[in-house]
Amino acid sequence: MEIIILFLTGIISALLTYVVNNKYKQGAVRASAGLSLLVGLFFYLFPDILTPYLTKNIPIVFIGATFIGMVSSKILPSYLLVGFSGFIFSIIYLNASPFFKGYGGALGTTAAISVLVSLSLAVVSKSEKIKKIKNYRTSRKNK
Repeated sequence: MEIIILFLTGIISALLTYVVNNKYKQGAVRASAGLSLLVGLFFYLFPDILTPYLTKNIPIVFIGATFIGMVSSKILPSYLLVGFSGFIFSIIYLNASPFFKGYGGALGTTAAISVLVSLSLAVVSKSEKIKKIKNYRTSRKNK
């Protein structure tokens, strides 16, 4: 259950920051910093609401995923891709965080990798070769 909560935190954080950044025109830094401050203060003031594991990790995942939401709508124009990036961020955070221990910039690097994965999926899905393969498969099924 705790892992699902961290996945949802990554997705919601990326989407909220993206909306505040692009729709409400607050800018990337203000959107990320404002939302991160709210979540950080909440868990600082109410540390006993959730388990110690979640109290420690939700703010970290939230702050890291806000870096995803800082992306321009010209780069990632879809809410689905931004949410998917947040999901990828959570997967990487949960599986690779021991390897990044002691290194600066781990959250930003993980966020950048997540955005690049989503961006590459968007580019690959628009590729002409992929469209030809899909058309070929549908034509074979119709025969």
